[in-house]
Amino acid sequence: MSSAAPETSARRTPTLPPRARVVVIGGGVIGTSIAYHLAHLGVTDVLVLERDRLTSGTTWHAAGLMTCFGSFSETSTRLRLYSRELYARLEAETGVATGFKPVGLIEAAADTDRLEEYRRVAAFQRHLGLEVEEIGPREMAELFPLARTDDLVAGFHVAGDGRVNPVDLTMSLARGARNLGVRVVEGVSVEQVVTRPRGLVEEVTGVRTDAGDVECELVVNCAGMWARELAQRNGVVVPNQAAEHYYLVTEPIDGMSADAPVFEDPASYGYYREEGGGMMVGLFEPVAAAWKVDGIPKDASFTTLPPDWDRMGPFVEKAVARVPVVETVGIRTFFCGPESFTPDLSPAVGEAPGIHGYFVCAGLNSVGVLSAGGLGRVVAQWMATGRPDVDVTGFDVARFRDWQLDPTRRAERTAEVLGTVYASHAPGVELTTSRGAMRSPVHDRMVAEGARLRDVSGWESADWYAGRGETPDHGEPGWGHLPWFPRWRAEHETVRERVGLMDMSFMAKFAVRGADAGAVLDRLSAGAVNAADGRITYTQWLDDDGHVLADLTVTRLAPDDFLVVASDTAHGRVEGLLRRAVGESGATVEDVTTDHALLTVQGPASRATLTAAAPEVDWSSEGFAFRDARRVVVAGAEVLAIRITYLGELGWELYVPADRAADVWDAVLSAGEAHGIRPVGLRALSSLRMEKAYRDFGHDIDNTDDVWGVGLGFAVALDKPGGFTGREATLAAKERGTPHDRLVQVLLDDPEPLLFHAEPVLRDGVVVGYVRAASYGWTLGAAVGLAFVGNDGGPVTPAWLAEGTWEVDVAGTRHGARVSLRPLYDPTSARVTA
Repeated sequence: MSSAAPETSARRTPTLPPRARVVVIGGGVIGTSIAYHLAHLGVTDVLVLERDRLTSGTTWHAAGLMTCFGSFSETSTRLRLYSRELYARLEAETGVATGFKPVGLIEAAADTDRLEEYRRVAAFQRHLGLEVEEIGPREMAELFPLARTDDLVAGFHVAGDGRVNPVDLTMSLARGARNLGVRVVEGVSVEQVVTRPRGLVEEVTGVRTDAGDVECELVVNCAGMWARELAQRNGVVVPNQAAEHYYLVTEPIDGMSADAPVFEDPASYGYYREEGGGMMVGLFEPVAAAWKVDGIPKDASFTTLPPDWDRMGPFVEKAVARVPVVETVGIRTFFCGPESFTPDLSPAVGEAPGIHGYFVCAGLNSVGVLSAGGLGRVVAQWMATGRPDVDVTGFDVARFRDWQLDPTRRAERTAEVLGTVYASHAPGVELTTSRGAMRSPVHDRMVAEGARLRDVSGWESADWYAGRGETPDHGEPGWGHLPWFPRWRAEHETVRERVGLMDMSFMAKFAVRGADAGAVLDRLSAGAVNAADGRITYTQWLDDDGHVLADLTVTRLAPDDFLVVASDTAHGRVEGLLRRAVGESGATVEDVTTDHALLTVQGPASRATLTAAAPEVDWSSEGFAFRDARRVVVAGAEVLAIRITYLGELGWELYVPADRAADVWDAVLSAGEAHGIRPVGLRALSSLRMEKAYRDFGHDIDNTDDVWGVGLGFAVALDKPGGFTGREATLAAKERGTPHDRLVQVLLDDPEPLLFHAEPVLRDGVVVGYVRAASYGWTLGAAVGLAFVGNDGGPVTPAWLAEGTWEVDVAGTRHGARVSLRPLYDPTSARVTA
């Protein structure tokens, strides 16, 4: 925290160089960190442009917490750990202090749900190297005597966490960058990123400023709360939105030591630390307020906002009740300033899918300071080499869609999402604002069947069904078995034993057409996707190093007509990869996602059901082989039927014109009535695919994986004519032999504990990895997941797995488990190919 905003002063218009390799837009802690790390990578032809003064956006008033505890993300945890380490050593390099003090952190658990969450977090983050220990209320009181702790359940202490001065940190990063040759210029506003066409996309050629144009190859938008508006001028979607953020600072307090740890009590909406001999009480209230939805003023610098006492009064009262001494001393400052937030509370980072060389690092959701070191390193590495070296699937800027820019949606979602920062994060917690941007063509049919709807990348889709005419009661979220689980189990068993009908219209769908379409897709795909008409191919798209960029299907309908289908979360990234790959070739890309519903009919009775729905079609294995795709007529509508499954059973996907989808839904339900059909939701999809160990990009596989480590080598055609992007690296990895790190299926012995994500996996008592994604295996009889495990002494082989005793740490308790490289359910896929 800076105790006072630096004074602004008039200055002459700076002289800019005509060219730089990289332009960094924004001189806050993020922009200076990226510049610093670029310089350390040898990229020193860098120009940092700050529209006013360094830190003048939101960095100057940040609270300066440097805390690592609280994340289930490996990427986020490692970014924070790196930041902490950097801030501790930066002064020795630059001569400018950062104000970092490792005073420690205490995270208070005020209820059993938070205790469960924090124990799970602690187990996971210990595996990544964070020194966290669980302590009781008495120990909490000893470490932070000014807090009332008698009503708390427990606390989690991280001795190496602490605080940093954001302004000093920024100046230290800027000094380090300058020392290596970076130019930092204040008082210059970037008005536009200049681009030119490059095939179906664009590429950066420079920036236009109020002091003239500068040519460049790469630009990174670190404009903070202005990032959305700047990005939008180039068609890049960065839907961050400024919101009011509050803290108060008291007069000096007896016993408030400068070495006191940071104390956080999310249940009281507050964080507490020493400031100038007094106490800072920061707030993350449960319902927040967006600021300047229509646009941030261009001249907003070192901005303070008038506090809304009427709105904030009850939250301040609750926060202060945790530290009663605050009520007895004067308040020196009650501060309100803007911070920007994204719709999903994850940052917007990476290269814009439609513009070569346009990078973004913005929307830091009040964790900009503690993430800045790590994000600066990652973005700099990405810009310098063209590829990130960490899993970026959770914060890739390509995940955003243009409907998220809508002012009303931004205002409503920001008010809600800021309130989740300090909320309890039990599984099943859902955001309620900015919903329903997209609706399936069979939305009304799902609702009539009693669908419990959930948000899926802006679509409303069924999680599970209460039954026709019934109102679903989801109840309170929790970490254990919940009252609606029997309905989930029934849907799961319906698919395993009979037949289910599922809507997956939210899946991203692209028509790729033209004389060169097959060649483009075959070069992009590791599998052989251009071999024959009427065939679907499951494939991966790789980078030059053989890492997975996308996991999807390509269907060749004709030599010049292909359908590409990817997950909803990969929509923007896949479209960007497609358009970049086309280049100047004779191919076009059309997003047809909303043109077609995707209905999937799965289960042993799916063949009988579809035979009844379309009796003129030969649905037998001889007439309709696995991976076949053909046009059929159902309920008078022409439908593309593809024999494929993501649920591990005999089944078909039906691509139906949106205006006929309801008719086909009705016809399939009617035809399957004699076979026990029922609608099934996404909760069943999760458990069914997890039993079969089917992968899901962005959840259990990511951009740091190669195909061999995650068990997808079967989908690679190393010998296909012309090769594919990443072939050489993929072949080299194969020649190195069995990987030392591999994705395995994990099944608990005990049917009671639940797995979700980030549970450490132990072999012979030693942590060797963690669960990347999980569900409940109703057929297998216990929680089941996919975990990435490593063998420091050699390859991960079936023998190495069999020789070990395996356990999974669930909130600090170890549970016996079984692990396998092959699916524990139907390992030969006999049911799929029946």
